Order: sequence, then structure tokens, then C-alpha cells
Amino acid sequence: MRRHLALSLAYLGTGYHGFQVQQNALTVTQVVQDAIAAVVGSREEIKGCSRTDAGVHALAYCVSFFTDSRIPCEKLPLALNAHLPQDVRVFAAREVPEGFHARYSCISKAYLYRIRNAPTDSPFSREVCWRVWPRLALEPMQRAAALLCGCHDFSSFMAAGSSIEAQGGSTVRTVHSFTVQQQGSEFRLFVEADGYLYHMVRIMAGTLVEVGAGRMESEQIPRILTACDRGAAGPTAPAKGLALARVRYDDFTIDGEENL
Repeated sequence: MRRHLALSLAYLGTGYHGFQVQQNALTVTQVVQDAIAAVVGSREEIKGCSRTDAGVHALAYCVSFFTDSRIPCEKLPLALNAHLPQDVRVFAAREVPEGFHARYSCISKAYLYRIRNAPTDSPFSREVCWRVWPRLALEPMQRAAALLCGCHDFSSFMAAGSSIEAQGGSTVRTVHSFTVQQQGSEFRLFVEADGYLYHMVRIMAGTLVEVGAGRMESEQIPRILTACDRGAAGPTAPAKGLALARVRYDDFTIDGEENL
């Protein structure tokens, strides 16, 4: 009987054209499938929890697949990591029910967006932070983030040209929490929701930067939401500052905080 396994992993997205397979472009799916094939002896179809874009990272990510291999779950991470590039790491493996799906069984996902608020880049964070200058004001950004919480039509925070059909037929999403913290020169935006529109987190991050820079007011957020117009919100923040940070399921949660 085939086993159904779920892997907990993390990756630095800088060198990849997103998670999903693409022709003539290196993706995370490709290198994970290569490693699984090397370990279990067959190339298996894998399901990922999120279709991350080119350059986006994952502190926490779930992949599920079926296999005939009898390798114990506790031994799989070490075996797979021996065949993976150093910017992709597997941390755990577990058996899951046959009906489990890494994407569709997910209850909620949380993203982290990192901003370096400094006049120069740091060589230690330039691949994972968006550098912004002049100085940002924390409290207005926190107020704006709080106003984005709840169940709303987030059309204003969806990439221009995206179809409603591509978003699952609805542009309504529920943001469970949205916090902004400052640690020295770094601002960390942490948002958890039941789902996301295309570029939604990056547009929210770009809008909060406009608020922090004084070019927009936090009180504009309700009007931006009701406008249902992409032109009402701020710019789309760069992909490199974004990372999938937590994935929740009924029976387990993958939390990438320890990978920061």
C-alpha cells in the first residue's frame, strides 16, 4: 500500500522561478522532485501548499506526495537533504491521510514581509529584505495594518490584470491578524489569512510603506478597500522581502519562526 507523506521544508527563493514547475526555468518543485527520486527510486508528483512567485522565500512550506518507499519518516529529511541544494532544506516528514492535500487541506497561511529601513543595504539581508529610505513611522503602519484585518473584498490589493476566476471566483478574503513590528532598522510585517489574492501581501506591504513614509494616511485604508480599484492602493513591494512563514492544518502546524 502506498504511503502518503507530508514534508516540512524551507527555501531561499532567490535562485528559483517560484515553486511551480516551469519550462526552461529552475523551480523549487524540480529540485524537490529530483531529491525524492534519488532517495525513493521513482519520480513522484508532489503537491505544494502555495504557488510562491519567483524570488519569494519560504520559512515554512508543506509538500505532500505518495510513495511506495518504506523509509521511516524520521530518516527521510537527512536522506533528502543530501540530494538538495543548500538553499532548500527538509526539516520533518510525517504520514498523512490519503485525502490530505498540501494546498487544499490548509486552514490558514501566514506571510512575513521584511523591510530594511536604512540608507544602505546590508550584505546579510539584501536577498530577503526590501530596503526603504527615508525613515518610516511605525505607529501609522500599525494602525493601517489593523484596519486591513477582518473579512473584506480585497480587489484593491490584487495585481492589475488578474481575473476573479483565477482567484477562486471571489475576491473576498478574511485577514485573521496583521501586525507590524520594528527590530532596529528592520520592520517585520506579519499577516495571517484564510487565503490571498495574487500579489495581495506585496501590495499591502507597499501600501503600508506609503503610510509609514507619510505619503498616505492610515485612515485611507477603509476607502481603499471599498474602492475595489487597484489604483487606490500603494505600489507592489518587491518579491524578495516576502516569505511564507506559517502553514496551519487540522492536525499540525508548520511554523518557520525558528528559521529566521
